[in-house]
Amino acid sequence: MVVLGFVAAILMGVVLGIIGGGGSILTVPILVYLLSVPADIATGYSLLIVGATAAYGAISYFKQGLIDVKSSIIFAVPSILAVYLSRAYLMPNIPDVLNLGEVSISKNVAIMVFFALLMLVSAGMMLKKAYANNVSHLKSTDAQHDLKSTSFLLIAFEGAVVGVITGILGAGGGFLIIPALVLLMGMPMKQAVGASLFIIALKSLIGFTGDLQNEIELDMSLIGLMLVATFIGMTISKKIAGQLEGQTLQKIFAFFTLAIAVFIIIKEIL
Repeated sequence: MVVLGFVAAILMGVVLGIIGGGGSILTVPILVYLLSVPADIATGYSLLIVGATAAYGAISYFKQGLIDVKSSIIFAVPSILAVYLSRAYLMPNIPDVLNLGEVSISKNVAIMVFFALLMLVSAGMMLKKAYANNVSHLKSTDAQHDLKSTSFLLIAFEGAVVGVITGILGAGGGFLIIPALVLLMGMPMKQAVGASLFIIALKSLIGFTGDLQNEIELDMSLIGLMLVATFIGMTISKKIAGQLEGQTLQKIFAFFTLAIAVFIIIKEIL
């Protein structure tokens, strides 16, 4: 199972590098189900692993001039603040057992089920985006116009919401960031991928400081091997990203996301 976990981590790096999101959709289940890391700790590890991998990938996009730093920061600042506060203050105060009427559910099960539900929503959004051909053909001039006409407060609010979700789930949030950048800010897909990696890196790594503040126990050998695997995956993604059509990738990944979500729900509830 350990070897399978590291092979899956390479796949995670490939997915994150090509699509600009989805890293934590894979990372948390890999850590929990293949490497036997408790869910609440796995979310913290995921922030570090995904954040470092996204930073590695963002460097390549930045060198190509594909990251709109100003637009990314408008989204990232409230998101970073929200993820830090969530990790430092919200997560430690969530009880280990949640009582929902006559039903009691553990904190770890609740995290994984909530994660799966968000994955279902994410898959639906990606499929809708993939089949909406007109959205994928937005021009750069349209992106600039939409950014000016879109309320900065709305963008900031979206960033904050994604930040809270990131803090609770340990998810980089790319599966929510990409639709926000493309649909709310009118950003072309290729730039959205680069911006997503940049934002994920910032808020995941800063959010992880909340776990350090709460003295999370770090298995550095496990984290180190995971980082090596995800960096390999990110390197592979750079070689194949230009050869695959973005819409096709989104459809494949969306169906893959659906499959993982169903697996988690069945495993945790049934």
